[in-house]
This record gives sequence, C-alpha cells and structure tokens, in this order.
Amino acid sequence: MAPPSLQRFLKLSLMKSRSSSPGVRHIRRSWLGILALGLVVQAPAVPSLGAQTPTFPTNDATLRRIWAQGMDSSQVQRLAQVLLDSIGPRLTGTARQKMANDWLLSLYKQWGVEGRNEKIGTWRGWRRGHSHIDLVTPRQRTLEGTMLAWSPGTKSKDVTAPTVILPRFADSTEFVKWLPQAKGKFVLVSAPQPTCRPTDNWQQHATPASKARMDSLRADVNREWGGTSVRGTGYSNALGTGSLGMRLEEGGVAGVITSRPKNAWGTIDVFESYNTKAPAIGLSCEDYGLVFRLTENRQAPTVRLNLDADLLGEQPIFNTIGMIRGTEKPDEYVVLSGHFDSFDGGSGATDNGTGSLTMLEAMRILSTVYPRPKRTILIGHWTAEEHGLVGSRAFTEDHPEVVRGLQALFNQDNGTGRVQSVNAGGLPNAGEHLRQWLAALPTEMSAAITPRIPGSPSGGGSDDASFACYGAPAFGLGGVSWDYGSYTWHTNRDTYDKIVFDDLRFNATLTAMLAYLAANDASTITRERATAEQIRPQGGAGAGPGGGGAFAWPTCQKAPRQTNPRLR
Repeated sequence: MAPPSLQRFLKLSLMKSRSSSPGVRHIRRSWLGILALGLVVQAPAVPSLGAQTPTFPTNDATLRRIWAQGMDSSQVQRLAQVLLDSIGPRLTGTARQKMANDWLLSLYKQWGVEGRNEKIGTWRGWRRGHSHIDLVTPRQRTLEGTMLAWSPGTKSKDVTAPTVILPRFADSTEFVKWLPQAKGKFVLVSAPQPTCRPTDNWQQHATPASKARMDSLRADVNREWGGTSVRGTGYSNALGTGSLGMRLEEGGVAGVITSRPKNAWGTIDVFESYNTKAPAIGLSCEDYGLVFRLTENRQAPTVRLNLDADLLGEQPIFNTIGMIRGTEKPDEYVVLSGHFDSFDGGSGATDNGTGSLTMLEAMRILSTVYPRPKRTILIGHWTAEEHGLVGSRAFTEDHPEVVRGLQALFNQDNGTGRVQSVNAGGLPNAGEHLRQWLAALPTEMSAAITPRIPGSPSGGGSDDASFACYGAPAFGLGGVSWDYGSYTWHTNRDTYDKIVFDDLRFNATLTAMLAYLAANDASTITRERATAEQIRPQGGAGAGPGGGGAFAWPTCQKAPRQTNPRLR
C-alpha cells in the first residue's frame, strides 16, 4: 500500500485529471498506473538464475552485501518491465520522457535517496500515435514501417497518393526544376537494397560466384545512392530525411518514404524527420523494396498513410539526479552515468534502457547497503544524449563543483551485454586505482574484466566524454556485443525481450561495487594525463587507425539548450 503522502498525491492527481482535457487525462491516468507499478518493485525479488557462491579476496562485508543485493535479490527485471513496457521509449521533449523522469523520482523517494529533476533547456516536443501504412494498388498489403520521430501526422485521416523515385540529378538546379513532378506524391528517397539477407547469410549459403555478384550489386547501389548530397540534389538525408525532406516538403510532396535497413534480419534504423507538414515514414527493407520495384516498373503503386502525431513546439527537458551525500568528503563525487533518452522505433531497451537500469539498480543497492558513503555518490540520468550529449554537457556547465571534485564516473551505453572491459580514460593514476578496485572484486568478476590502462579519453560517443574533456576521471564500461549494432541500436527491434538479465544483474552489481570502492578509497585520483605515445598504440581519441595520426585530448563542447531554430 502506498504511504499516506503518496496516497494524497494520487488522490490530488485523480481530481486534477477529471477537470482536464481528454488527452491530459489519459497521460495522468497512465502516470498514476506507472507510479503504482513503481511501488511493486519493493516486493520480494525473483531469485537470481545461476546463483553461485563468489570467491572474495578480502573480508570486506560491504562487498558481500552488495553481491547479495545485486545477484540474489535483484530488482532489474521488475524495473525494466515498468520502464520499457509501461512507460516505453523516452524520446527527448516528449511527455513519455517526462513521465520516466518522474518515475525515477518516485523510486528515489522510496529508497531514501535525494532526487531532483533539473531543467537544462527545451527541445521540440512531439506526440507519437499510430502509424497505419498500406499498399493500396496494384494489390493490397499492410506495410511494415513507422513514421519517423518528430514527423507530422495526417490528422488521423487517410492520405492516399502515388509514389515516385527520386531520380539522379546533375546538380541542385536540375533537382529544383524536377520538384513540380513530385507534387502530391510520396517520394522514395533511400537506396533499394538488392537483398535483405544479412551478409553472413550469403557467406554461409551462397556459391562464391553468387556471393561475388551480390557484393558487386551492393557496391553499385552504395555508389549510386551514397554521399552527403543525395542523388545530386545538393541536400542531405542524414538521420532520416534531413534537409532533403524539408526541401521536398517545400515542393509540395505528399510525404517522404525512407528505409535505413541494418545488415540483419528485419531491423531498420528509426531516426528523425525535420518536416513540419509532409509526413516521413521508414519502411522495412523488404517492403521498401516492394514499393520501389513497383514504382520502377511503372506498375502504378499507391500508398495510404494514416498517421496520428502532434508537433508540440519547444518543451522543457530535464536531467534526473539522485544523490547520497558523503559523510567525510561530501565535496568529492562518484557519479553513476547513463543517458535516459532514446529514439522510439522500439522501446529504447538497449539504448540506453539497460545502461540506465544498470545505474538505477546500482543506486538502489548502494542506498541499501552503503547509505553513509565517505564521498558523495551521484547518479545522472542524462537527457538528449542522442542529440549531442546535451544533458551531460549542460550538467558539467551548471555544476563545475562536481567536475572539480570528481573521484570517478562510471558510464555504460553499449547495449545489454555484460561488462568485459573498463577504460581508465587516459589517466594513468586512474588506472592504478582501477587495478586496486578490480583486485578487491570477487574473482568471478575480476577474471572476466580487462582493464584498459591508461586507456583513452572518450571522444564524444557517450556521456563520459562530457567529463573526460575536462581531464576528469571518467571510466567507460565496455560490454559484450550481443549484435547490438546490427539488431537493436536505434532500431524497431530495441525492445524488452532483447535484454539479457543475467548480464544486467552482473553489470549493476559490478557498478555498485566499483562505486563503493571509489567512494571509500583512501586517496583521490590525480589528473595527470597520459602522453600521446601511451595512448596512440591503443587507437585513442584523435589517433588514426592502428595509432596513426596526431593525438589531441578532446575539447569540451557547449551544450545546445534548445532545438536548432532551423530544424523546428
């Protein structure tokens, strides 16, 4: 049962919902259900699968309690179900992202952790509804696809139009002259793949001659459709429809049809559109190929879209911060780091739901077994990482005291796989401390992890870069692939069922142990940087392949605090 304060909140929220618009009432009812589900995570835990008795090299009782909480009393599966199934993807600027922020605060309140949502700016808001996409002629077929993020909808009305393939142009002038021919049509702007079978499938089953022919066809398509200027238009198709979609929209097209298939079965990237009138959709490799071939062979295809979406203008966005204050060195910090936003082709499960859950569960464990740390333990659930590390960069600008006092930051953002390496971020002294921490872990953990010492500073791929650019100790946790790049990174298949919960339990327990050891460390990590000669052989930031090229420590970039006005 909810505590009295929470009961009052639920009652007040219900009263407010009765006086609101239907859309707001729906969101509030959803939030009340999610909040109630959040309370369930304190129920008895599901027993850990494959439980084992660990081998501890020390008699540290706190490490043993962390193991018991993380491996034998894990909450990650219940937390994941609420976050990924009930709340769903956390696209920046959407009501779902804010709902997820508030859900985190409800958990931290239950766990006795100080929590807050920090507004760091605004981003273009959007509401995703349904995507109904059908081939109408020359035969009827429901097509596999979805509208791109931030696409305008069709006001839930049917829009039926013929299709046209974007031709190749000599230059942008020729493209502009062609545009009237596309008015009122759906324009196909992506490459038609000669096969939707993954390369490894061809490698396994094809004859050498057949494989060579297919490789040649794929190369021809890439040459024909590749480059920053799509088909000689002078416009880009980056991340979805880019500037090309905006220019087609100006020309009066009915919509834009794209496809960004992975080299895998059935997966497509679902990125974003900058259109405000003409909808943009992404189709699966198979169905895009179908529509393309029908169009190419003049078999008069028509497509019907019925899309429900709202463009909501600039909306406030937040980092969610949790904190356990230090008792001896409160101005020194250990930070658990993971971006909380996601694209929304799936549920944002492995990018970066699993990284967020790793840090969330680690914070739950620490609040239970180590509630009075020597150093302050912070957790940062960063927003808008997908749009340029916006949330974490804003945090470092707004909280220079945390950057100055940072003892260690642990960041995870590479899918569901168990951690198998820890990068010391280009700081030799951080590497020395890392060796000591790993030596204190259960043998079953330490034997599975390769320390990257001195490692290299993150160059911008994830939020540890926002701290590493200052020369602060930022440790990157690298995991087993599980075909992350092919199947779940930014795709329509990034869903709850792809999580490997044994690996997630391992990661959360490991992170809690490292955070405890860093917070309890007798000495503070110094910030002497590794030399270029130390970093270059590892292929560090600024180094060319195999260590070639000049090395330069990454520079800090200013956080954009709102959507680029040109793209709203």
